Amino acid sequence: MNPKVIKSDNEYRESRSEIERLAVMDISPDTEDGARLELLALLVEEYEKRHFPFEAPDPIEAIQFRMNEQGLRQSDLVPYLGSRSRVSEVLARKRPLTVQMIRELSRGLGIPADLLLAPIGSEGARPLEETTPQPIDWSKFPVSEMARHGYFTDIGSVKPKVPAHLAQKFFSRVFPTGQPASSFARRGLRGEAVTSKSEYALLAWKARVVFLARRRKLDGEIPPYHSGYVDQTFLQQVVGLSWHPNGIRLARQLVEGIGIPVVVESHLLGTHLDGAAILDEDGTPIIGLTLRMDRVDHFWFTLLHELAHVSKHLSAPGDSYMDRLEDKESTEAAELEANRIARDALVPRAVWRRSEIAIASTRERILKVAAELKIHPAIVAGRVRRETGDFTAFGDLLGQNEVQRLFPDVFFER
Repeated sequence: MNPKVIKSDNEYRESRSEIERLAVMDISPDTEDGARLELLALLVEEYEKRHFPFEAPDPIEAIQFRMNEQGLRQSDLVPYLGSRSRVSEVLARKRPLTVQMIRELSRGLGIPADLLLAPIGSEGARPLEETTPQPIDWSKFPVSEMARHGYFTDIGSVKPKVPAHLAQKFFSRVFPTGQPASSFARRGLRGEAVTSKSEYALLAWKARVVFLARRRKLDGEIPPYHSGYVDQTFLQQVVGLSWHPNGIRLARQLVEGIGIPVVVESHLLGTHLDGAAILDEDGTPIIGLTLRMDRVDHFWFTLLHELAHVSKHLSAPGDSYMDRLEDKESTEAAELEANRIARDALVPRAVWRRSEIAIASTRERILKVAAELKIHPAIVAGRVRRETGDFTAFGDLLGQNEVQRLFPDVFFER
């Protein structure tokens, strides 16, 4: 191919493939092919700058990064911001940073003042005026579907002919201490699965997952959570378990071992939900998985995607990312970042770029890369399908119908 300005995704993929072909030849930069390789690399780099920009974090993201890096909790920010309520409001973007706060954060946490002075963005979040919880219309909940999934088991006496009472009773069970259900359930509800038609079903599912996670914590099944655990090393430990025959169960145990409940709860009709990351009132992250797509590759990508949200995007109690991870790229910044982190953790970018599989995909090459990385072949096959856009290829390697059967308590005949 002749080098030219890259204007489409197909041209971008072709240029990258050509770079890979030339790179493995170990050619001299003084040759014609060497000059061609250098020009192609510059064209690809320019395309990536235009289409995959890396922006500096806004002040809240900078604070959250430092918290994760140093293993700090919200309570650790009180000396710098003044009170627990102020910490919550600042992290939720409801209170601007004052000069004194900036000075204290810069001195105490070593965050450059110029980052803290930058305007606070609204990337991935609703404008402040939209964060005020609206009253819940209890009649809009899919009560029949909730009942089919066991939401009302042991809920006590209700008026059977008034479905709204069932929904109210359910939420009072989830929030028994008088927490405002509408505030927690709606706050920070974002993600590809959120639509006007799916909102009430998602609110019900979110409350169900929170309830099950809290119950497991109360039963002592989940240890206390301390921020800072979910880093690149931890993600690689999780992915490494995929090589084990019992890797899915072991991965869940590993994540829960650092205090993050992983709740498997099937989706409600009409939501097309794959997974979610939720921050509970006490600061504990919760991961919910629906296993809607019963495939091994989809399980690992979804789990890593939600862990990325835990690490990068959850900030205030009630925050939640409700993800519909179809075989297409998102357009939201937070989802793009979570996708990138998940991809790179599953198959490191450098390994992918230098592998023969990036040039031409075959079953043998997929198995070879999986063996070299010691990860499940389904992960590599899933990456190939996403990269090539051919979602009919290598279906026999994806581990179809191998995940739901591991959770018989959830996926039984209702």
